[in-house]
Amino acid sequence: MLPKFTLGLALILAQGLVQADTLLLDGVEMDTQTASSRPTRGSSMTTVESTFGAASERGAAVGEPPISRWEYPGFTVFFEHEHVIHSVVRH
Repeated sequence: MLPKFTLGLALILAQGLVQADTLLLDGVEMDTQTASSRPTRGSSMTTVESTFGAASERGAAVGEPPISRWEYPGFTVFFEHEHVIHSVVRH
């Protein structure tokens, strides 16, 4: 059996190993009322561009899998490879 001090130290160290990152995006929120006026999950880049026009800004793909973003006046679209994974309203 471990002494109380050793057990307590083990619990403190274990808490340090279990953590999560929180991503905060200033000025971005999910708005279900406008969901129909944004690209839907699974849409291709070609479909998004033909439906909503050219993006005002296109962020380069980052990471693995590659995630990129397209900025439109009212929303931002996030892609994994060539398909939409999320779109959010911008204020």
